[in-house]
Amino acid sequence: MVLYIKNGYVIDPASGIEGNYDLLIKENKVWKVEASLDLDELNVTADKVIDASEKLVMPGFIDLHVHLREPGFEYKETILSGAEAAVAGGFTTICAMPNTKPALDSVDTVMNVINIAKDAPANVHPIAAITKGQEGTQLNNIYELADAGAIAISEDGKSVLDTGLYAKAMRRAADRNIPVFAHCEDTALAEDGVMNEGKKSKELGLPGISNAVEDIITSRDIILSKETGAKLHLCHCSTKGSTFMLGMAKKYGLKVTGETCPHYFTLSDEDIPEDDANYKMNPPLRSKEDVEAIKEALKNDILDVIATDHAPHSIEEKEESMLEAPFGIVGLETAFSLTWSELVKTGILTYKQLVQKMSANPAKILGIDRGCIGEGYVADIVIVDPETEYYIDKNKFFSKGRNTPFHKRKVNGRVLYTIVSGEVKYEYQN
Repeated sequence: MVLYIKNGYVIDPASGIEGNYDLLIKENKVWKVEASLDLDELNVTADKVIDASEKLVMPGFIDLHVHLREPGFEYKETILSGAEAAVAGGFTTICAMPNTKPALDSVDTVMNVINIAKDAPANVHPIAAITKGQEGTQLNNIYELADAGAIAISEDGKSVLDTGLYAKAMRRAADRNIPVFAHCEDTALAEDGVMNEGKKSKELGLPGISNAVEDIITSRDIILSKETGAKLHLCHCSTKGSTFMLGMAKKYGLKVTGETCPHYFTLSDEDIPEDDANYKMNPPLRSKEDVEAIKEALKNDILDVIATDHAPHSIEEKEESMLEAPFGIVGLETAFSLTWSELVKTGILTYKQLVQKMSANPAKILGIDRGCIGEGYVADIVIVDPETEYYIDKNKFFSKGRNTPFHKRKVNGRVLYTIVSGEVKYEYQN
């Protein structure tokens, strides 16, 4: 397959390229990146030509935080349906969290994900559970899981509250040079909270979750990272306190990175209109002050990554009240347009920063040969139209999940093509 992308505005901070370039892709890799290519001169015939005039050409997005639900909850999502949603959103690589049933806590379950994902349109990497069944009491064999293909370890959906056990897991992750993805939640303090603790929770008569729930475990995990030498990645940061601590960790040279998600820089708890479970996620939507802190941390490169925490549920589950419904929203198909609309068009992030946070930095954290479309690299590419304006329509999602607070929201920026290993895996159809 020879693919020729011409006249696009290429943004690739990993290779230092930004400007109008042509790309020629052969045998799954980027063969040529030049201001102007003459295929006759090169004696090459393209199987497919994409005219990317007035479009942006970037390394494919990489999502460090996705819930694919398989095995055990295939009615919510499968590995293949989640991967279809990924490429529709411009993601060429996604990482599958371990809170499935059974959990990804054995070589067999990790290998099962890898084998199913061979037929997926996107690259799918499993993240292994830290403890058996994610019950927090028995440490999994981290070495075996890493050797089987787990790209990281996490207890996502909860924290490992046994500090000694968690420290052992971190040391073993450090031995295998894989990151620890931390969901920071003091469950004893959270109790039965379902939304941010504040004026809005009182107005709706719903139990709240304070910032301390996240901040206490964030501080503990950063200290443990320093103690153990583990590479720590803070998942879905939502509070001003967590960004402050992340900034301090970076200042002192610790191996700590952090992500946030589009809902934490686009919505606050004040945007929750009523008892609507499409606004229920964990951590919850925070105060306006926290939202501004998240934006500042992204702008100042304290937060390294924009992930989705894609968490599909059935329509019936999300029709329950916030007291009863599960936490989580879908995000793979809305992440780019929300980021472009809320951060880039408003001048908070540059083009380069968007690519760093959605592609280059995630690749670096995972230690994979992606996030760059310089010559010789695997051709994982996304092409977007930055000017298209449209309304998000949950009924057109490729994901099985429809649980989003962004239905009918007006956004800019549409994914037109997603290319994985040199093959077009998604093409927008009007």
